[in-house]
Amino acid sequence: MATYAIGDIQGCYDELMQLLDQIGFSDSDHLWFAGDLVNRGRQSVKVLRFVAGLGDRARCVLGNHDLHLLALHFGATRDKRNSTLQQVLQAPDRDELMHWLRFRPLLVEDDALGYVMTHAGIPHIWSLGKARKRAQEVERVLRGKDAREFFNHMYGNKPDIWHNDLEGWARLRLITNYFTRMRFITPNGQLEFHGNGGVETAPAGFFPWYEVRRPSPLPRRQLFGHWAALMGHTGQADIQALDTGCVWGYSLSALCLDTQTLTQCSCAAYQSEAI
Repeated sequence: MATYAIGDIQGCYDELMQLLDQIGFSDSDHLWFAGDLVNRGRQSVKVLRFVAGLGDRARCVLGNHDLHLLALHFGATRDKRNSTLQQVLQAPDRDELMHWLRFRPLLVEDDALGYVMTHAGIPHIWSLGKARKRAQEVERVLRGKDAREFFNHMYGNKPDIWHNDLEGWARLRLITNYFTRMRFITPNGQLEFHGNGGVETAPAGFFPWYEVRRPSPLPRRQLFGHWAALMGHTGQADIQALDTGCVWGYSLSALCLDTQTLTQCSCAAYQSEAI
């Protein structure tokens, strides 16, 4: 039995199947998914059905595209671009898939394997224990009767810096943004939401989140997706980037958590804009 962590799929079902063939995925293996299962690629419905069908053999964190799909499902926003998410919204099993998706966590970890995974990372201002509790705050609302109201308040870039006394929707919005949208950050924890290029594009005073020193190291190796421009490279031995730009025509990556072996498959470009 092996456990593999896979980067952002974004609807690229055929490439996922190719990657699983390359690693020799079997019925005894387990998969971790770094979020953003959907959007931009052409087969989001197939990806959702496959991952949900794995049951307990799959652990998947929510990414910003997954949350956007849920917001569309709940009617909290409109699909202004007529995106590839329409295939999910028009699927006959839409309700079942959306129920499954909203019960995915923001953070998964495994003590024996020694890994923790979120979609965009864990900011240096939080210990693992605090990150775990903050993720659970959002997860409880997503899974409860106030889910629709959460999505009505999810969008926005403010507040952009953590304070322990934050309350209500502002608190939940910022927690969600740290876990699913974070790239550049200041040493005091302020987020910047416009940059999505490489590390050389950091605005003045901001740094890649994983380069900012923590008060104490996390007791886990970190896995994250979200930032395709990194192409899997952080320069940190204990922090692994998994999004390698599958939907942009680069590659889809799987890291064996038991052996640290990285496997990649080449991908066709479904999107042509820069990553």
